[in-house]
Amino acid sequence: MAGTKFTVIDGGRATEVDETEGVALAKRAEASGRPVAVDLDERATYLGVSAAERANALSSLEAPDFTLPDLDGRLHSLSHHRGKKILLVAYASW
Repeated sequence: MAGTKFTVIDGGRATEVDETEGVALAKRAEASGRPVAVDLDERATYLGVSAAERANALSSLEAPDFTLPDLDGRLHSLSHHRGKKILLVAYASW
């Protein structure tokens, strides 16, 4: 399937490359110690951050910023609540 588009998600950014390049990027990332998730059926891969980067983030005791909608659809970012205690409740139906 040469020439088939392949989506690579790295650092929160999605990039479309051809399938051969996408698989090669995933292999290089994995060889450098980064976690990788590949779905060949969907032609997509996610490249995680290295263990060293995760350790640095954990040692800072600062949660990474993210934005989620509430039940009314309003967006809330963690960065808007810096310095306050926040309770985050996560639920999954599976």
